[in-house]
Amino acid sequence: MITSKILPQDSGKKLHRYLRQTLPGMPLSGVYKMIRVGRVKVNGVKGKMETVLQPGDELTLYLREEEYESLARSVRKFGGVSTDISVIHEDDHLLILNKPVGLLTHPDAQEHKDTLINRALAYLHGHGEIEHGRSFLPATVNRLDRNTSGLVLIGKDAQTLRDLAEQIRRHKIKKHYLAIVWGKLEGPGEIDLSLVRDTASQVTRPLARSLDQALGKVALTRYRPLASAAGFTLIEVELISGRTHQIRAHLQSIRHPLLGDIKYGGKPAFDVNHHLLHAYGLALADGRTFVAPPSPLFFDILQKTGLTRGLAETSLPLVDVLRDRVTQAEPPRESRRSRG
Repeated sequence: MITSKILPQDSGKKLHRYLRQTLPGMPLSGVYKMIRVGRVKVNGVKGKMETVLQPGDELTLYLREEEYESLARSVRKFGGVSTDISVIHEDDHLLILNKPVGLLTHPDAQEHKDTLINRALAYLHGHGEIEHGRSFLPATVNRLDRNTSGLVLIGKDAQTLRDLAEQIRRHKIKKHYLAIVWGKLEGPGEIDLSLVRDTASQVTRPLARSLDQALGKVALTRYRPLASAAGFTLIEVELISGRTHQIRAHLQSIRHPLLGDIKYGGKPAFDVNHHLLHAYGLALADGRTFVAPPSPLFFDILQKTGLTRGLAETSLPLVDVLRDRVTQAEPPRESRRSRG
C-alpha cells in the first residue's frame, strides 16, 4: 500500500489524469481498472474518475511497493536536452525566458527534442524542481513562432498556469513587440480587422470590411513608430488579441510588411529571409513588468539601418538593459520625449 499527499501544484487535477502522469509505466486501461475496482482511495473514500484532487488530500494506492516503483519510474528523458536558456525572471511559481530566433516553443512533427519548453523542463529538472511523485509538469502560458524571439511565460504549478491563462483570456496581460517594417510608417494607429486561418496554406488572412466580420476571429493590433531610416521603420506593437500570425497579417494589410517576411508580403534584406519580430515586454495584471533584449540578429539589423535610437522610445524601459550596446552603436541622441 502506497500513501501520499497531494501537492499544491496538482490542485484541480482529475484523479485519472493524476494517476496517468504519476504512473507513466501503467497503460491508461490499467489506470481506469485501478479506479474502478477500488484500488485507489482519496481521504479514505473510493476514488472515482471525476474526483478532483485538492492540496493536502491523502491518496492511497493499493499496490506493492516494488510494483509502484516500477510503474512510477519516469519515462521522460532529460539527458541530452540542452539547458541553454536565457532566464529573465524566476521565482517559486513563474519562469520567464527570452526565446531565441529559430527555436520552436513546443515540439512539432519535425522537431521533438530541442524546443524551448523541453530546455526549460531540463533546466528545472537539473535544479531539482521536477521530481519523482510530481505529476504536474510546468507549461508555457503563451507561445511564439519559431522565428519570433522574446518573452515566454512558464507556469511552474497548475494554479499559476490557470491564473495567467485567464489573465491572457481577459486581456489583462499587456504584450509589447518590436518589429522592423518596410517603408516609413506614420502613426500611431491601430488595425481592427478580423482574421481567418487558411489551414491548407498555413496563412492568416484579414477579412475585407465588406465581408461579415463574424466569419473570422476578432483581432486588434495597435502600433507606434519609434524611428525611421534607410527605408524601414522600427515600430512598437501592442497585441490586444492573440491570433496566429496576427501582427504579420495585419501589417501586410496596411502595406508595411515585416522585413524579411516573405510569407506575408515582405522582402529579404541584409541576408534575412524570415520575419524580424521580438516580444520585448510584458506587463502582468499585478503590475510587474518584464523586458527582454532583442536577439543579436535583430540588434545587428537595427545598427545597419540606423534604427537603434528607437529603442529609447519604447513604452517599457528596454533601453536600460541595452544601454552599453546602444551607446556603442551610435552617438547619444536627444529623446523625442524630452523635447519641448
